[in-house]
Amino acid sequence: MIAISLLAIALTTLFGSQSQSVSLGLRTKFNTQAPLLAQLKLAEFAGAPERPTADSGDFGDEFPGFQWQVETEEATLETTPKVSLLEGNLQRLTLIISWGENHYSYQIQSYLLKKQAE
Repeated sequence: MIAISLLAIALTTLFGSQSQSVSLGLRTKFNTQAPLLAQLKLAEFAGAPERPTADSGDFGDEFPGFQWQVETEEATLETTPKVSLLEGNLQRLTLIISWGENHYSYQIQSYLLKKQAE
């Protein structure tokens, strides 16, 4: 009876630590891949002829479960007189990368020059 009790306690502890290891592994995977996917998407937007005001999508079969959402707006810069001269020429882009039904989320903001009309 004592041996079965000790075995039950040991197995409960073992399964708990295994579950925690899997959870930490998933979090590490997301924290590694999400910033790289965000940089990839930011580079895509920087090179695009037009930027959407709001859009969303996924990264396809290469990164299953990863989704992105972007919003752009006029950048307001009120820090110094010289920096405020850029106002009207910049857009603030907010990009959110999520994974696993929004269980994990990564957000980044970037400022991009507006495309000049030719």
